[in-house]
Amino acid sequence: MKLFMGSPTVKTRIFCAAGAALLLALAAVSLLTGKYPLTIEGLWAGDEMQLRVFWTLRASRTLVGVVGGFALAVAGFVYQTVFRNPLASPDVIGVSSGASAGAAAGILFFSGAAAVTVSAFAGALAAVCLSLALSALDRFGKSGTIVLAGIAVHSLAQTALMCLKLTADPERELASIEYWIMGSLNGISGYSMGPALWLCAACLVLLFLLHRPILILSAEEGEARMLGLSVGKVRFVVLLAATLAVSCIVSLSGLIGFVGLLAPHGARLMTGENDSGTMLLGGLLGSVLLVWADILARTAAATELPVSIFTSLLGAPFLVFLIFRGRQGT
Repeated sequence: MKLFMGSPTVKTRIFCAAGAALLLALAAVSLLTGKYPLTIEGLWAGDEMQLRVFWTLRASRTLVGVVGGFALAVAGFVYQTVFRNPLASPDVIGVSSGASAGAAAGILFFSGAAAVTVSAFAGALAAVCLSLALSALDRFGKSGTIVLAGIAVHSLAQTALMCLKLTADPERELASIEYWIMGSLNGISGYSMGPALWLCAACLVLLFLLHRPILILSAEEGEARMLGLSVGKVRFVVLLAATLAVSCIVSLSGLIGFVGLLAPHGARLMTGENDSGTMLLGGLLGSVLLVWADILARTAAATELPVSIFTSLLGAPFLVFLIFRGRQGT
């Protein structure tokens, strides 16, 4: 993975501008796409029902798509850089499985979408804290220890999820759990997304402020320490911020696969660099991918489909491409 500490190149800036323009166009399409017809004329004329649908449902859904895709992609960039592993993704330390177990508990023991969202976030946060606590037992702070801790936490959360599924009502609760795990932006409204999005935005700002230490972490640990970086502390803060951002989005949307894998690699293939500009471009590509997948989820069939179907249709072939590309490079 090529390390580049300078300013973003002209090519990177052009790609970022093009990505932002494409994202704005897709966001505009997303705002007007859905079962209830919205028109620019009706919104401009102040039609009460159209305005209510626009602000309560469409605007919040599109905003979560933009911020969510950006957060998943930036977190993927951080994981791949810090772990020096091109296949690392936002669920590498158990966040997705923890959120799944938390959401299942919310569906079984509480009522309402807000309770499920809070439960999913609590499950993701518990998984993150447990993974980081286990990795802290290694006084040398090796990145591989965090991966092993994440695998252990993932297995524990999956066991808890299976136990919760066994106690669920097959006709109602089990179906709700499975649909949540598939991932969708369908249930998002302006009433439930506020705190999660604010925390996600704060984590993203922190990650961009720490972009130089993040890039230094991609070097060998001895070299990073020679550059004056406190490797263990910085890695802990960076991974916590990235995982909290993912937890916020997953608690709102359910599990959405491959965005955190696809977007960072796409950005690196386009720029040929691994710098802050590539990190920003990866975030924009993640937003484009998730908003576009959400538009397809609303329009491809008579009933709304899970978003992960469309991200996986792109992600699975891309993963195969990365595997073959890695084999050719060895």
